[in-house]
Amino acid sequence: MPQANVTMNVRHPNSAVSIIDIAGQVTAFAENVLMDAYTEASNETTRAVILNFSELEYMNSSGIGLLVTLLIRAQRQKQQLLAYGLNDHYRQIFDLTRLDEAIALYSSEAEALAAVG
Repeated sequence: MPQANVTMNVRHPNSAVSIIDIAGQVTAFAENVLMDAYTEASNETTRAVILNFSELEYMNSSGIGLLVTLLIRAQRQKQQLLAYGLNDHYRQIFDLTRLDEAIALYSSEAEALAAVG
């Protein structure tokens, strides 16, 4: 079975916010890595999870599906899901799929952190 060609690092800038740094390819093979990273990022004090796509190499429709699954999990936990670092191509995909209406997109980590409500 093919392996995920992605790494995810979780950071906690404060007790209410976690950041998942995504590097590599977000495809169906990234499911376990993404869900494990979300589990590590999420606890009882987490109010927002920020996805850092600065090092994203590739994402396909299965990867978009994983983000929808992640969004549902975050909403169940009453957490905001935000993102930054998407290039123009992936911003357009988020727009076309209307995913940008559920996952707020920002240009930088500082903007995303400032937007956490």
